[in-house]
Amino acid sequence: MRKVTRYPVEGPNALWQIYKTVSPWKGVKNFICIQTARYCPILSVKNWIYRHLLGMKVGEHTAFGLMVMVDAFFPEKITIGSNSVIGYNTTILAHEYLIHEYRLGEVIIGNNVLIGANTTILPGVTIGDGAVIAAGAVVHKDVAAGAFVGGNPLRELKPAANSDKSIEPAE
Repeated sequence: MRKVTRYPVEGPNALWQIYKTVSPWKGVKNFICIQTARYCPILSVKNWIYRHLLGMKVGEHTAFGLMVMVDAFFPEKITIGSNSVIGYNTTILAHEYLIHEYRLGEVIIGNNVLIGANTTILPGVTIGDGAVIAAGAVVHKDVAAGAFVGGNPLRELKPAANSDKSIEPAE
C-alpha cells in the first residue's frame, strides 16, 4: 500500500479546488521552472533548478532525461539519491486529485536507481537503492533495493540482484 495522506473534499471534484490547497503563484512558478528543466540539455543546471527553485532533494550525479515531468504542485515531496538515472519522459507525482478527495505522498528514490523511459511514479512510493524500473512501468507500490520491475500492474521481472552479474538484454 502506498503511503499517502488522504484529504476529503466537498463540492466539485478535488481538482477544481486545487487552489484551496496550493497557491496559484506557486503553481505558475513551478510550471515555468519545470518546463525550463525539461528541455535543458545541461544536467547540472537541471539539478540546480530542481534543488534550489523547486525544493527537491536530488543527490550528486543524478541525471534527468529529456522531458522528465516532476510534480508541479508538490515537488518538495520528491527525494532522489545519488547517481540515479531518470529516463526520458518519466512522470513523478507526489499528488493525486480525485473526485471526492486528494492524496499527497512522499516519493523517495534511492541511490544508483535506473528508471526507464515513459515510467509513471505515483505518490507515496519508495524505490530502493540499485533498483531497475523497466520502461513504461507504472510504479504504484514500493520497490525493493536491487529489484528489477516493470509493467502495469508492476511486477518483478528478475529477482533482486545479489551478485555482480549485469542484466542481459532480452532476445
